[in-house]
Amino acid sequence: MNSLLENIDKLHTTEMGIERIKRNLQIETDDVVQWCKVQIMDKNAVIERIGKNWYATINHCKITVNAHSYTIITAHKM
Repeated sequence: MNSLLENIDKLHTTEMGIERIKRNLQIETDDVVQWCKVQIMDKNAVIERIGKNWYATINHCKITVNAHSYTIITAHKM
């Protein structure tokens, strides 16, 4: 297991991050962090660490998480 999954409860984002993720993924949810947690914990998610960030790819989207603070930085459709 990688440290992103081990620290999934530390996952958070900023107000700007919430708006950016909702806009980029075109999702309507009141809890962006929980939505991202579900995606990252999916058994089909491909998780890799590149430099200072974790990248979780699942369901045609890529979620970027800072590896030190566990802040969800952004997410994009692929």
